[in-house]
Amino acid sequence: MKKYLIIVALFVAGTLTTQAQLLPSIQLGLKGGLGFSNLKGENGDWLDASTRTGYQAGVWARIGGAGFHVQPELYITGKSSEAKVGGSDTKGKMSFTSLDLPVLLGTRVGLGLAGLRIYAGPVVSFVFDKNISNTLKRVTDFDDYKNQQWAITGGVGLDVSRLRVDLRYEHGLTENKLRRIDGDAAPVTSTQKMNVWTVGVGYRLF
Repeated sequence: MKKYLIIVALFVAGTLTTQAQLLPSIQLGLKGGLGFSNLKGENGDWLDASTRTGYQAGVWARIGGAGFHVQPELYITGKSSEAKVGGSDTKGKMSFTSLDLPVLLGTRVGLGLAGLRIYAGPVVSFVFDKNISNTLKRVTDFDDYKNQQWAITGGVGLDVSRLRVDLRYEHGLTENKLRRIDGDAAPVTSTQKMNVWTVGVGYRLF
């Protein structure tokens, strides 16, 4: 009788362990990082915007079990650049502050407290503050710059205990219309996209 009880107990314990492994885990944490944005237009001879450093700060969650996981994030980001209008000495700074929402699909390779991740997914940004220097405003029309931006992002990450380190690239999909309005020449229209490299550090709260 004892043998049967032991067998039943082992079977129940094994079943519960297997189900626990299959159930998705949920993690929540904080995130901060640096972004290196490039706002160069399609016509570099007209508006050449060099890469400058910005920031990210927010929260992230990870939902998933063995194999794949979904990682939504929400953070405030600042993107900036110093632009020069081609053919002139006119240059100035422009910066954008937005609320970004990436939804990433990823997989993790590793055991225990350490693991390597790869992931990709869409990003939607809601721009709520634009700061364009007066120098650029005099020669460039930013009125058609969209307040909602779409992008696709992907990268790699490293998990070490509760720490999370990420390196990713964000490629802008939304085309913003810009017009050069300086001088007596006819206005010239060009498009511009946001492309950003980011290095982020996160901490898992639970």
